[in-house]
Amino acid sequence: MEGMSERAYAEHAGISRGAVQKARKTGRLVLFDDGSINAAASDVRRGSATDPDQQMRSRGGFGAGSDVPATSSPGDSTSYIKARTALTVYQAQERQLSIQKKKGVLVDRARAETLVFRLARQERDLWVTWPTRVAALMAAQLSADMEKASGKAVTIETAILQRVLETHVREQLDALADLRVSLE
Repeated sequence: MEGMSERAYAEHAGISRGAVQKARKTGRLVLFDDGSINAAASDVRRGSATDPDQQMRSRGGFGAGSDVPATSSPGDSTSYIKARTALTVYQAQERQLSIQKKKGVLVDRARAETLVFRLARQERDLWVTWPTRVAALMAAQLSADMEKASGKAVTIETAILQRVLETHVREQLDALADLRVSLE
């Protein structure tokens, strides 16, 4: 036999024989052709594929009831720890966004753009119809005011006043159409 048996490797690694069998099934052990365990290569592979905190807790070195905190030492920094840290940061950011959404601080961008567009459309529609609604009233009021001031009967045509108002309102709306709302 070139390498170690499951029982010998379990004693060498400080884990149970069941953990060795599980590591063998999941491919975390390096085996020789005769099925024995290559201890040095298996230690490296198991170390890179297993949570370092879990390894320490399984050995009884860290965790519940221990005075030493259940965290990895700086020497244990592996890709697993980096991935776990990234996941934790992502989850915290996601929770923060969810809280801000519930508080009403954040809104859905597509919904906000739709609402802004709808509001602008309603505003534009009101201004486009405004000359038609007020032209007759304005013509009558101007005619009355000019008659008082000059003492002569003056008539301002409603259609002419409406055309003048429509021209100026459309110019103003064209100028406002150049404004763009950016939600970025």
